Amino acid sequence: MMEASRPLDALNRARNKRVIVELKNNLQISGELKSFDIHINCVLENAEEHQNGEVKRKLGTVFIRGDTIILISPSEQ
Repeated sequence: MMEASRPLDALNRARNKRVIVELKNNLQISGELKSFDIHINCVLENAEEHQNGEVKRKLGTVFIRGDTIILISPSEQ
């Protein structure tokens, strides 16, 4: 029998890995997921803003408010 996985467990497995975060304002940011809290506020390191599949600008370390996030996905890069 498989153990049920909670959403925060899935995020925990993505910690220290590269993720893509899509925001409500259509921004797409990729970076290493360093930390998050119960509100899904996230800290990414080596973050980059993407537009049309290309890097628009390098952001470094960013804090993203959880209520602005639409999805978080493991990166293919």
